[in-house]
Parts: sequence; C-alpha cells; structure tokens
Amino acid sequence: MSDADARQDLLDALAEAIGELGLALATLGEAYELLDENTQDRLEEQLFGPVQKGYGRAQRTYAAFAERKRLPNRTFTEPSAGMHSRDPRVYLDRAIEAIIEGEERLIELQDSMMPVTYGDPELRAGLAEVREFVAAARERSHDFMRTLGR
Repeated sequence: MSDADARQDLLDALAEAIGELGLALATLGEAYELLDENTQDRLEEQLFGPVQKGYGRAQRTYAAFAERKRLPNRTFTEPSAGMHSRDPRVYLDRAIEAIIEGEERLIELQDSMMPVTYGDPELRAGLAEVREFVAAARERSHDFMRTLGR
C-alpha cells in the first residue's frame, strides 16, 4: 500500500465518523422539535452543542489534511433522521447510538496508529479535539435520557 493510499484510508475512516456525527445532529434536531422549551435548552447545551462542534472540527480536520497531502476533499451532507416518530426518545436513542458509533470510529482510527504513521501533528490534534467533544456528548447522554420528562 502506498502512502497516498494509506492517507486516503485514514480520510475514509474519518469520513465514517463524520457521517455518524451528521446522523446524530439530524436526529437531535428532530428530537429538539418535539421537546418543551426547557428540555430543548438542555438538549442544546448537553448534546447538540458538543456534537455540532465535533462535527465541524472533524470536517475542518478532514479538509485541512486532504489539502496538506494533496488528496481529494469532499463535502459532507447531513443524512436523514430516518423514519418519522412523534416520540422524541426514538430520535434521542438514534442520536446516542450515532454518537457512540462516531466515537468508536475515532477510537479505532487513533488506535490504528495511522494518524502517527501517515498523518501529522495537526491531524492528531484535530482528532483529539473531536474526540473530546464527542466524549462529552456521550457522557452527558445517559443523564439527559434519565432526566427526560422530569
């Protein structure tokens, strides 16, 4: 495998995490519309905000690395939230699952040593920052669900 192929594989793995975070944002947005104002504020602070920051940082990390290594960049679009429901818990469950999946993709990528072997300090710093945002959302998700409706 060439260095360029390995770097593209690294970007593809990051793209998977970005896709999961995009799904989390879409489903959190749907849940938001079904919640009361106080719960919307909590959702924004505890889950949506950190995921949105992580999603944005992940895309910037992707684009900057692709540019530095002269690889093709791509545009990410927010996926569909899935089948419609009137129950915000359905969307929140989907969002939390996507947050966990996104975090697992980031962990796998970092554990693979590809960012060290084929990446650079900027890429590693970007991945670490994304992980912090995603971990914060995952950690808060349990408490959010436990106190939903109270």
